Amino acid sequence: MQPWDLLASDAVQGFIEEALSRKCDALQVSTALHKAGYNNEDRAVIMDYKALVPKFREKFAKKEAVRTSAKVENARGMFLLCDKLALEQSTAQDIGRWKANLWPSEGSVHDLCCGMGGDSFFLPAGLKLTGVDLDENRLAMYRHNVAAFGKEANTICADVREVAGNNEPAGNGASNNGADYFTIDPARRALEGENQRDLRNLTPTLEEVVEISRHYKGGMAKLPPGYPPAEIPDGTEILYLGAHSDCRECLVLFGELAKHPDTVRAVIVGKAGETLAEWTRRRDRSQETLDNDLQEKLDRNDSLEGKDRTYRTATSKSDLPLGGISKFIAEPAPVLIRSHLFNAAALAHDPGAHLISEGIAYVTSETPLPAPGFASYKVLAHTEIATGAVRNMLKEHDVGKITLKLRGVKLDPDAEIKRLKPKGKNEAILFYTRVQGEKTAILTKRSPCP
Repeated sequence: MQPWDLLASDAVQGFIEEALSRKCDALQVSTALHKAGYNNEDRAVIMDYKALVPKFREKFAKKEAVRTSAKVENARGMFLLCDKLALEQSTAQDIGRWKANLWPSEGSVHDLCCGMGGDSFFLPAGLKLTGVDLDENRLAMYRHNVAAFGKEANTICADVREVAGNNEPAGNGASNNGADYFTIDPARRALEGENQRDLRNLTPTLEEVVEISRHYKGGMAKLPPGYPPAEIPDGTEILYLGAHSDCRECLVLFGELAKHPDTVRAVIVGKAGETLAEWTRRRDRSQETLDNDLQEKLDRNDSLEGKDRTYRTATSKSDLPLGGISKFIAEPAPVLIRSHLFNAAALAHDPGAHLISEGIAYVTSETPLPAPGFASYKVLAHTEIATGAVRNMLKEHDVGKITLKLRGVKLDPDAEIKRLKPKGKNEAILFYTRVQGEKTAILTKRSPCP
């Protein structure tokens, strides 16, 4: 029996459902599997899979999801087939539901590098699906999973570049394997659980994706949020998608799917796939190339706090101006940082908005900047980052409970809070950052959303 046949069986799925409902620990599960006659190898496979079930249900399954597969109709929850890496790489339901609105209602789609099928789950029902992958295991996952979402799909085990190179849009009298559109999520992990550090090291590469796009009427490519925008070709539409607190992908639209070519959009997506906020600008390549001076400063900030907290696509020409600390300080939403739209969004609300340090994404202003694009805080006081000075500031404002936020300063937040020993009745948010390069502690309280 193949692993996927084992995991898709009624016996295993019923066992897992009962174990989850009873909240059995690993020892209890292993013992029960042993008594049921499963060998060591099968027990390991089942236990690894059991750990993934709550994760993929949270990522993909809404409570009202309709399951047409006979093997899951009698279960209390959805069962998909996946492994840890396939689950990590797949598109979650909120982004998947939002992206469904970008597609036409009819036609055919090649899901290239289809994996477990996350990019196909929420596509319009009128689209004919074909999953393409080099891995037969992934294709087995794909077939099972799209069926669990009530869809039918063909599969092709081949190099996606070869399939695309031979593609002729289905509407042009091509064979059943031809497709009008494509979606692709290039591989960007070197090993299971390990992020691919070189964002350009995709399989297939962006250059190959561009060549693939020439064989379809339109399509979309999912890139890492930090992918260098200067390498994305003209004539495409670039979207940065995420929730309030993250930017999960840079989506590039080609051909007929690019309704607004040469524009950049940032979209905050709600849990049900709805648009919570959206910003748009015309693409400006002068904002996409770092000058040497700023690159050196950003590299320094990267070494201090990690790449995820600095906005590496900024340039000195397109930054907000620099200045001191105003009445409010704000954190732009990650999609605004990645898309480089935070500057225009801030200036639209407060023409005097500015940065407090180059290369650090904190905006300061005389009025609070609006949610959900910004999380704004009222400035109470600020001082140098020195234990005695910060303690005195906390004492002056009777602060006993603090949340510590770091950008441009590297230290252990928990250890720092213990060192400060705050005592008082008030709560506050304490920023450790830099003001025009100098380490500064800024005491704030959350500002009501304007």
